[in-house]
Amino acid sequence: MTKEEFSAGGIVFKEEHGQLFILLSQHSGHHGWVFPKGFIGDKIEGESKEDTALREVTEETGAIGEIIEPVSPISYWYQMNREKHHKTVYYFLMKFVGGDITKHDWEMENVEWLEDKDVALRLTYPSDKTVWQKAHKRLQEITK
Repeated sequence: MTKEEFSAGGIVFKEEHGQLFILLSQHSGHHGWVFPKGFIGDKIEGESKEDTALREVTEETGAIGEIIEPVSPISYWYQMNREKHHKTVYYFLMKFVGGDITKHDWEMENVEWLEDKDVALRLTYPSDKTVWQKAHKRLQEITK
């Protein structure tokens, strides 16, 4: 049996002294470095992709983002408890507008700002690296 899942999250950026920084988080369970994301509609029925992404970024990282534009969604397969899961994730480029990354929830053990040149090396999963390639190209265009 296959289970279909839908999540939304954010690739949060900020600029300081002419340098681009990206927010990454380390998951408390699998310890992988990822972009913050979560299930659409698991907490609020009828919640939009955009609202889910904004909420999850704040819950998981303590940061407050403002959506700039969507990034092409990604999808991947994984297996849990002998059940195949097909997950689609809708990511949004978000500009950092406030918050405190020391105030993240239990789901993330670490939250860090990384220079954009270091993001691909830190990300754990191929799907995140794929979405980062698309997002990084677009960020270079819009932050010039």
